[in-house]
Amino acid sequence: LAFEERDDESLFHLLTEGLSALSELGEVMLSDRLRQISVRPAPKLSVRATVKSNLLDVELGASGLSAADLAIYLDSYKRHQTFARLTSGDIIRLDEGARAAFGLAEDLGVDAVDLLDGVSLPASSTLFVDSMLARTSALEADRDAAFRRTVERLDTLGKMDFTVPASLKATLRGYQVDGYQWLGSLEHLGLGGILADDMGLGKTLQMIAHILARVEAGDANPTLVVCPASLVYNWTAELERFAPSLDVCAIVGAKAQRRVQIAGVAEHNVVVTSYDLMRRDIDEYVEQDFARVVLDEAQYIKNPLTQVARAAKRLPAGVRFALTGTPIENRLSELWSIFDFLMPGLLGTRDSFAKRFESPVEHAEGDSAARLQALVSPFVLRRVKEDVVADLPEKIEDTVMAQLTGEQRKLYLANQDRIAQQVQHREAGEFKKDKLKVLAELTKLRQICCDPHLHYADYKAGSAKLDTCMELVHGALDGGHRILLFSQFTGMLDIIGKRLAKEDIAFLKLTGASSKESRAKMVAQFQAGEVPVFLISLKAGGVGLNLTAADVVIHYDPWWNVAAQDQATDRAHRIGQQHTVTVYKLIAKDTIEERIMQMQESKRDLVNSVLGGDGISSALFTREDVLALLGGDGR
Repeated sequence: LAFEERDDESLFHLLTEGLSALSELGEVMLSDRLRQISVRPAPKLSVRATVKSNLLDVELGASGLSAADLAIYLDSYKRHQTFARLTSGDIIRLDEGARAAFGLAEDLGVDAVDLLDGVSLPASSTLFVDSMLARTSALEADRDAAFRRTVERLDTLGKMDFTVPASLKATLRGYQVDGYQWLGSLEHLGLGGILADDMGLGKTLQMIAHILARVEAGDANPTLVVCPASLVYNWTAELERFAPSLDVCAIVGAKAQRRVQIAGVAEHNVVVTSYDLMRRDIDEYVEQDFARVVLDEAQYIKNPLTQVARAAKRLPAGVRFALTGTPIENRLSELWSIFDFLMPGLLGTRDSFAKRFESPVEHAEGDSAARLQALVSPFVLRRVKEDVVADLPEKIEDTVMAQLTGEQRKLYLANQDRIAQQVQHREAGEFKKDKLKVLAELTKLRQICCDPHLHYADYKAGSAKLDTCMELVHGALDGGHRILLFSQFTGMLDIIGKRLAKEDIAFLKLTGASSKESRAKMVAQFQAGEVPVFLISLKAGGVGLNLTAADVVIHYDPWWNVAAQDQATDRAHRIGQQHTVTVYKLIAKDTIEERIMQMQESKRDLVNSVLGGDGISSALFTREDVLALLGGDGR
């Protein structure tokens, strides 16, 4: 019987099966060359995992095999063979070890052959690699002491004890303390993460508590917060409210002004800017040093090809955090982009991620979803309201600030100055006689805060409050919430409705002009879950409605009659409501709206009588009160 030695497959079958069968038929004579070839058992593969200088090194080896033979062994498995022909001519069987090695390589986003020389990964992958090694007995794991220590530290995420700063002007709920501890644990290990709590659970407050703690611990560099333009001044207001000891600066304005501000960031504890301005100023930012960079509404970088995403990933920082209630809106690649900002390399390249996870998960192939979860779960903290219901009140109220800018601000200041001058030049008797005219002027100011289109038909620019409102709407809808949106100006509801329609968001609108029949039909539609947003005017929806399908309430413009505002909120927050209701009050910062809000506690009766719709009390409405509402000099 003759054979070609180059025919490895025939040789393998001859040595493993053929010789035994032939020996049953008679005497088998072997050549010296054939006698020298042996079939060896599969080797025991080993993985050495070491951590050094914040890098994880993973290297594959095998007892009794040279690096060249191990490469042949892996290549044979890659070609779907059941054996490998070594450099000595011997044949070696392939077993579960080869499959386990390729599985590990695939999980790490590398080629199995690359493991022979060792690959370097972010140390943040340590817990994932440890779990992968623990899942198979086909690979012998050799973990060094640094690797084991890193695993222990990652296992303690959120369990380290960091004291909440006594100077924080808020009491954290139980789950918020957990979030604060988690953020502190991550930064202690030099790692970043995504705080992905549901809207209304206080992501901003938890981050402010963490920043405050790090500053009090001796931060050498400032924190940079990047957020949507409509939320810049809400961030500064929240920082001033909860951590007044911090030096905070909003980096806004003209290019020259921003350049000066960025050059001086070291003078502040926290600087806040918008995504668009960060993109424009990235060359200045890369020259600075930040203790941490925080991206709020981090879905803004979900497309890695945008200039904003590319700029964000250039920002210099000790650690990076992302805040978003929706880390995945449509595709898994969005999660990859956020992690590429947080910890580049953890999820591999974009192409390898698509191959390893995105396509398999979307097609429900194998355990790809479980593997991805194992990789990212240490660095994502997400709680929904149902998870923390024991810590929540029945109603969460939050004031959201919008800063007027551009043409809207110019219009507001011009009208505020004009009204202030008119009132200042009026004697007490004249003021008393013209009080109704003054009230009309104050209403005009409030309309400009909402949207100048309410008073100026030819107004072409935007509205800061409308933009902020839409941020809230998108955040709520992305989190699966249902919204009641109140305004006392029906014209404002029309403007909001046009914006919703433009963005393909279905809505209902109830005003005083709605018939009883249409009113009942709309309520039934909303309660049945057919439409996610319900626009309601004060007069039409203040009483007599049961809308417990909503768990988010937005008051677009403040109702200075607090009782009327609470009554509107109670359309959702009433018997039959099974979820915590989150109530947002939109306020234009540094305007009549904010001043009346501040005045509510000291002069509640005045505010209600002047602007609450219950009539005007001449005894309470004074010239000095109006000047106070106008900010004195109008600034």
